[in-house]
Amino acid sequence: MSRRVSRPTIIGALLRKELTAYSRDLVYLGLTIALLILVPLLFRFLPDSVDETITLAVSPSLETLVADARTELEAGGATPEQLAALDELDLSSGEGLALIEIGDADQLAGVVEGSLEVWRTSEGEVIIRDPEGEPEPPDAELVSAGIGIAFPEGFITDVMAGEPGVAVTVYTDAGVPAEVRGAMTSFVRELANQFAGRELPVGLPAEDEIVLGEDRAGDQVTLRERMRPLLLFMILLMETFSLASLVSTEVLQRTVTAVLVTPARVVDFLVAKATFGTVLSLGQALVVLALIGGVTAQNWSLLLATLLVGALMFTGVAMFVGSAGKDFMTQLFLAMLVTVPLLIPAFAVLLPGSAAPWVQAIPTYPVIDVLVGATVYGATWSESAGSLAVATAWLVVLFGLGWVTLKRKVESL
Repeated sequence: MSRRVSRPTIIGALLRKELTAYSRDLVYLGLTIALLILVPLLFRFLPDSVDETITLAVSPSLETLVADARTELEAGGATPEQLAALDELDLSSGEGLALIEIGDADQLAGVVEGSLEVWRTSEGEVIIRDPEGEPEPPDAELVSAGIGIAFPEGFITDVMAGEPGVAVTVYTDAGVPAEVRGAMTSFVRELANQFAGRELPVGLPAEDEIVLGEDRAGDQVTLRERMRPLLLFMILLMETFSLASLVSTEVLQRTVTAVLVTPARVVDFLVAKATFGTVLSLGQALVVLALIGGVTAQNWSLLLATLLVGALMFTGVAMFVGSAGKDFMTQLFLAMLVTVPLLIPAFAVLLPGSAAPWVQAIPTYPVIDVLVGATVYGATWSESAGSLAVATAWLVVLFGLGWVTLKRKVESL
């Protein structure tokens, strides 16, 4: 009399079979090992600091600019108020602004262009160097200035006198963001209005009225912090290819028919596939998370739940892709076709600002949104509940689609 085999025992045997098949697939096994090694190494090489200081080069020096203006104003009978305005000139007082004073406008243009270098000694002396023909100055550091302002002779006196056509040249490097170039142009206009004794043409509200959301000034997110959720997301997604390959191989070689000859049922086969894919994807994500950091006493449960949702979601995608492929190349093409759109929200986190509505409509957006919030901005369960609920809803849709597709494929063999 034969003993009846329980369903957990059958599923356990199928899981061991999945592990054996996965260990024999040298391509995806090697890719998995490579990812677990390279991803943490890549993370360590990413920049972990943000330079929020804008280096501004000006010509001529402020001392020369003020001295010439004072001489001309005193000779022209300037009022004490006009002379006092010169003493208030301090371009370097702004937070996040570093000033480099260069005597010649041509040298200023060369510095911004990159044909000349600016070096600053520990005493504050500025040295202009031609990198092609001059040695590096000792005990000095190289300073990069991507934007410069060249004031014309008599700028201050002409502005105070209301002379028309006063032109100031703003030099910018091609890599300087457009908003910084615009800010420097507005800065020159504001400076001119100040010397002319005119009020600004617009009124600015208080700072707390124009900063929307959390003010990140002085606390910018580094590239390393931004890449942490992206790397976790990529680990989850990459297992789509390996699990889809395992499913496709069993379907094409009809190994599943041999499995169903045993006491195993179709549902046992599906449960084993889903469990193996989820554990494999989640396990690798947790290993990478442990190596790159980002887990705190406040966010560990939220991260675990989010990674579990993501692992189940991509397992469903892998089951759908693996059952739809007719050969290896078709399966690989379908995997790329499906996963590339799902990658879009992950790269959107690297850019500042809110994601476009069509990006937020992609099923993987709430997953990456919670990962970013938990690892970068310290979001809590209450703050992430909405996104996690949407991610769970998409999980049901995608996992159900993969389950039904694979079930029908197996039953048709």
